[in-house]
Amino acid sequence: MAKDYYGILGVEKNASEDELKKAYRKLARKYHPDVSDEPDAGERLQEINAAFEVLMDPQKRAIVDAGGDPYDRMAGGGAGAGPFMGFEDIMDAFFGGSMGGFGRRGPRSRTRPGNDALLRLDLDLEEVAFGTESTLTVDTAIVCDECEGSCTEGDAEPQTCTTCGGSGEVQVVQRTILGQVRTARPCSACSGYGTIITDPCRKCGGEGRVRSRRRITVKVPAGVEDGMRIRLSGEGEVGPGGGPAGDLYVEVHEKPHEVFTREGSDLRCRVRVPMTQAALGTKLNVHTLDAKVEVEVAPGTQPGTVKKVRGQGVPKLRGGGTRGDLFVELDVRTPTKLDTEQEELLKKLATLRDEEIREVKTGSGFFSRMRDAFNGHA
Repeated sequence: MAKDYYGILGVEKNASEDELKKAYRKLARKYHPDVSDEPDAGERLQEINAAFEVLMDPQKRAIVDAGGDPYDRMAGGGAGAGPFMGFEDIMDAFFGGSMGGFGRRGPRSRTRPGNDALLRLDLDLEEVAFGTESTLTVDTAIVCDECEGSCTEGDAEPQTCTTCGGSGEVQVVQRTILGQVRTARPCSACSGYGTIITDPCRKCGGEGRVRSRRRITVKVPAGVEDGMRIRLSGEGEVGPGGGPAGDLYVEVHEKPHEVFTREGSDLRCRVRVPMTQAALGTKLNVHTLDAKVEVEVAPGTQPGTVKKVRGQGVPKLRGGGTRGDLFVELDVRTPTKLDTEQEELLKKLATLRDEEIREVKTGSGFFSRMRDAFNGHA
């Protein structure tokens, strides 16, 4: 019984060549063993290949349309079309070149851009607040000073690859269900460069770059915050073949401060205030990052009171010279050790203020009644 080649490809009997190709591409992607997890993918792909070969051949398609099977009339009768093509080869057969590209690629350039580099810079609060200059040691690739990026020794020149003729690629002829298909592949002799360096530079080994340790100065702007990165253009890694250098990123890390904590452009600190001064009121001299300010403590100030001092925080990064604020938390301290005279004075004060505590009741009335009821039941 003749096979239903149209059914295998899932097309109508009057399908055009474009419709056949579209159906084949879809099924080839689905059932190729390189991408399919189905156990019978290999057998299905053989059927698909055979059906496509038959229907794309006018003579064989005429036999199918007449109700016959062209393979019954062919010597060898095999339905296969040779070894499987790889998924990329299937794309090459239809589109030319390689996946993602069309036509000839041409030789690769030995000169390529370099990578970016990243360094960490630890700074004090004062340095990130008001800006600073810091000298860093950088270990990156630089242009080879011996060959100046040419990759060759002395006056030697790269030689044209005799395998690809300088094109960087070779043409491969492959037998497929479509007949002989010509595809381009990178030349293995020159790795796709089109030239071969027969006399590489002894210092860089033909890379056009060497590693070197150098010192650079970075300017840190005022107001920079923890974790921010400063970009130094062209100070990163030089690329292969002496290619343009990438960028160097300096990541700022702010060290913890023993007095201040930072919240954006604002600063916070805690100042101890004796109980007597909090009760009577006083004025405190507080040292900021770059000045000394006076903070007034009103009589009767309670623990945890926060006083705001405007303009004594960190300069804003893009604030045109404006600064954040300083928030001073007053930590009112109660004395823990009293001599006899001090204790008598506090007792006298408590009596004058009628603050003597004789009894403290805990719990709500409901729980008190429950406790009494329980004790009476017991």
